[in-house]
Amino acid sequence: MEINERADGAPDVLHYTAFSTHPDGGNPAGVVLDASGLDDAEMLEIAARLGYSESAFLTGPPEELKELVGEPGRAFTIRYFSPQAEVPFCGHATVAASVALAERIGPGDLVFATRAGTVPVTVSGEADGTLRATLTSVEPRVEEIEEAELAEALAALGWPSADLDPLLPPRIAFAGARHLVLGAGSRERLADLSYDFERLAALMRKLDLTTVQLVWRAADTVFHVRDPFPVGGVVEDPATGAAAAAFGAYARELALVPAESVLTLHQGEDMGRPGVLTVTLHAGDPKVRVSGAGARMPR
Repeated sequence: MEINERADGAPDVLHYTAFSTHPDGGNPAGVVLDASGLDDAEMLEIAARLGYSESAFLTGPPEELKELVGEPGRAFTIRYFSPQAEVPFCGHATVAASVALAERIGPGDLVFATRAGTVPVTVSGEADGTLRATLTSVEPRVEEIEEAELAEALAALGWPSADLDPLLPPRIAFAGARHLVLGAGSRERLADLSYDFERLAALMRKLDLTTVQLVWRAADTVFHVRDPFPVGGVVEDPATGAAAAAFGAYARELALVPAESVLTLHQGEDMGRPGVLTVTLHAGDPKVRVSGAGARMPR
């Protein structure tokens, strides 16, 4: 099947949600499977018009990427735009695009060239017809945050330092994009999100952060998370695959979980768009795998 299905030559903008089997859950993304005729301004305009936290735009791959998958037509260049700017990597839009591709060219292996590096994805079909995508991150890293910058983040959020979980130390984590990880001391603290949009955005631009990931630990390997995203022009991201990958690296780096672990992240509940992200860590492999279902949304 042709990827671009519109007869008038205009880009076909698809609507998919990631990390949910239902269109009312998870994180919506716009997906353009053939963006070869679009320039940067046009991609940004489409993303702004849709208003989703990110949208994905696919074009042909660099030559070296074609050799990484065994079947032609399964390698792509992918770019991600929020309503305000391009971002280097977006997990939920990668999952959304992968599910959209799998519906057209079948499940299996895909590979994407992103600004952050090469991201392989495997899409599998489940017995009930659900398509599930698993992406493998670029190599992650975790770093300290300066005390003054942490204090500014907490001030922008309106969080007293006493509301932090001392067992989840603040860090900046990267697995394709940078995220500040802050541990909430209670589920109530996580649920009460009302922050200074411009103040937090200014700090995030200074630190080159994509989101701030707020985390509450419900059990050994179960977490509830929220991701303010003012630098993208939206108050909160409903399900954040890039931050989930970064959090997996953070949890392993700080020995919060075993080196071989499967983590469950619940996100979007406080927004009325519940989603589930699965983070898999393998001993001896620094990369992080993030899995989730996807579903087509009505236009």
